[in-house]
Formats: sequence, C-alpha cells, structure tokens
Amino acid sequence: MEVLKPKIGLKVATFLVVSVIIGSGVFKKIAPMAHELGSPLLVILCWVLAGIISLAGALSTAEMVSMFPNSGGEYFYFQKIYGRFFSFIYGWSSFTIIKTAAIAALAYIFSQSLNSLFPFPSYSSDASFLGIALFQNLSIKIVASILIILLTLLNYRGVEFAAKLSSFLTYLMLAGIVVFIVVGFSSSSVNIQNLTQHSQLASAPSLNGWNLMKALFVASLGAFWGYEGWNNIAYIGEEINNPKRNLPLALGLGTLLVIATYVALNIVFVTVMPIDYFIQLNATPNKIAAVEVAGRISGHIGMILVAGLIVVTTLNSANSSILMSSRIMYAMARDKMFFYKAASVHPKYNTPDVALFIQAFWAIALVFSGTFDQLTDMLVFASFIFYGSTALGVIILRIKHPEMERKYKVIGYPFVPAIFFLFCVALFVMTIINQPYQAIWGLTLMATGLPVYWWLSRK
Repeated sequence: MEVLKPKIGLKVATFLVVSVIIGSGVFKKIAPMAHELGSPLLVILCWVLAGIISLAGALSTAEMVSMFPNSGGEYFYFQKIYGRFFSFIYGWSSFTIIKTAAIAALAYIFSQSLNSLFPFPSYSSDASFLGIALFQNLSIKIVASILIILLTLLNYRGVEFAAKLSSFLTYLMLAGIVVFIVVGFSSSSVNIQNLTQHSQLASAPSLNGWNLMKALFVASLGAFWGYEGWNNIAYIGEEINNPKRNLPLALGLGTLLVIATYVALNIVFVTVMPIDYFIQLNATPNKIAAVEVAGRISGHIGMILVAGLIVVTTLNSANSSILMSSRIMYAMARDKMFFYKAASVHPKYNTPDVALFIQAFWAIALVFSGTFDQLTDMLVFASFIFYGSTALGVIILRIKHPEMERKYKVIGYPFVPAIFFLFCVALFVMTIINQPYQAIWGLTLMATGLPVYWWLSRK
C-alpha cells in the first residue's frame, strides 16, 4: 500500500494551524455572544478565556502528537489509550459531525460574504423535513456546496499546491486583518466608553451568579467555534518533516497568534459599535458583524473590503480543513475501520482521493441541514467530548507508560490537562441543559456509528 510522504516544514505547518483556525467565527459570532452576555467586557473576557482554554487543549494535544505523529490524529492515539471502539467512535463522529460540519459552516459563511459583495438571486422556502429547513437560504447553500466541490478537486490534485495556496492566503488574510485593526483603532468612530457600557435593552440578560455562569458557557460555544481547528494539524503528521519537534511548535505558536488577533479584533468591534447594536444584529443571521462595523468606519468601501477579507479567510480555512480532515477517514480505512475504498492513495497525486470525495458529499449534506449557528454549536459540543478525552489521555499515559519517549511534555502538568478535561466535562453538561436541540442532534449522529462498528467488526 502506498503511504503519504513528509514534505511540510515548521513554517508552513504553523501557517496551516493559523489558517485553519481563523475562519468565520471572529467576524460573526460577536452577535450571538452579545445576545447572551449583554456586556462588551464580558464578550472580550469570553474570547480571552476561550483562547486560554484552547491553548491548554492545544498544548495537551501537542504532547500526544509528538508521541504519535500519524495521519488520523486523535483516531490513531485513541487506539493506544482507549481501544479500537472509542477510536472508531471518534473517527465516525469526525466524519458525521465534527470535521464535515466545520467545512460546511465555513463554506456557508463564505457564501454569505460573497453574497454581500455580489447579491445572489433570492431563493428560499421555509418548508421543512424532520424539522430541517432544507431550502431556507437556498442560493447561499448552493454556492457553499460549489465551493466545497472546487476545493475538494484542488486538494485531490496534491497537498503541496493546496498547502502553498493556504500559506499565500494566510499572508493575505493576516495583512488584511492587521489593516482592519489599525484602521479601526485610528478611526474617529472609536468610543472607548462603549467598553464599559452594558446593554440598555429591556430584553438584556440579568447576569449574576449561576445565570452568569450559564451565559458564559452558552456564549463560549461561539468563541470556541472561532478557535476550532487547532488540532487539525495532527491529521497530517505523516506529511510533516521532523513531526515530533515541528507539530508541537506549530500548535503552540499558531494558537498564540490567533488569540492575540481575536482579542484585538473584538476590541475594535465593541469600541466602534455599542453592545446593543450587536444584540439587535443577532436577529438578522445573514448579516455579518465585521462587515457592519467596517461600514461604520469606512462606509460602503469598507464593507466591500471586509466582505472580501472574510471571503479570503473562509476560503483559506475551508481549504485547510478539507486538506487535513480527509486524512482521518484515510487512516480509519487503512485500519479496516471505515469503508475500505477510503484507504485509496492516488498513484499520481499522492492524495487520499476517495476519502476527499466522501468527505465532500457529507459536508454538502450538512450545508442543507441547518443554519450556520446550528452547525457550529453542534460541532463544538461534539468535538469537546474528544478534546477532553485527549487531555485525560495525557494523564493516563504519564501514569501507565512513563517510559515512553516524549519529545515534548505539556507545561504545567498535571494541572493544564486536568483543568482542560474538567472544563470539557462542564461544557458537555451545560450544552445539554442550555442547547438541547444541538446536543441531541450531535449525540444522534455520533450514535449512528454503533451499527457501522458492529458491521465492520463482523467483517
């Protein structure tokens, strides 16, 4: 059987981490977060806390991937810790919800941003099947599906070109974000007093004690979507030069860069516009907060430029996600724990060709299954089940196998992985309480793997 070959260095790997994280969340999620929290300082605090927690998860993951650099990431090292069944459930969940829903959500907001530049014909219907409005925002969903197909074809042709495209788009994206931040802070529209002004709306939440804790957890689903993807670099472990050194470095450096970028952007948002504006914006889901803020700063030209920036960032993040996430299905099929044809490696392009197209098919199905916020809340809920399992796995392996080689050890052990694990448990419980629809759909899609595992085990 042909194998994937190492060809990616530290610089490109770090940019892949940044590119797969910075996508749509930071530009759009401030509206639902403001709706839950009603305070600009709490919104910024939520982004900082989510970044710190994501960094704790990234550092815990870095220890694991430095020990087990392999296509498949968590799927591979979950086998070593928890056995084949749990590993399969993770891989199946990634296919049915976690990674494919991320691709679908990125393509969705790419389409929304493109629509703000070049308005699409309006086709929409509220007709639903099993509670799913398949044809709502139909033109948005069609363009999103076309993007997934085109990027899949690009990645089918080879990882080197796809990685180079990602690096180029990352430079362009970061340059655009830096310009937005500089122009935003120097704008006459900035009002520092907005930072301390709580919502004056009658519907504003009253937060204290338990209500504040609940609101922070619900709002954090939006923030964690902004940080989602820091673990994706593990899926191309076989294709990175010197992975035991470069994988942990890429994860840590990339995540820190993203935290700084997100905090700066959100300070611009809440100083240019009062918090009540974002709360009201939450009722119009096809509008993007960053585009509206740019309109206040620079008028119509600013709106066009920021919409173009979001097109670039979501294109970049979707491309990186498609590139890296398909490797998990390839790794599962190679272990005879997925449809066997997904283990195919193209003889000319050296890419997991069948896995890429299976992934594209299901991502398009998810595009039609729900709204942007439903997709992102559902995948964050599911993904943190397994992120917590990774942190717990670090502790288990330290206890059971202290002799194993670790080129990188998570700083602050055992507190960093333990605190991250406890947070993941709390997020799981609070999502079931506060967002039962997304939790039930997520658990249902995960459970569809049970009969598949039974069938594959029989074979």
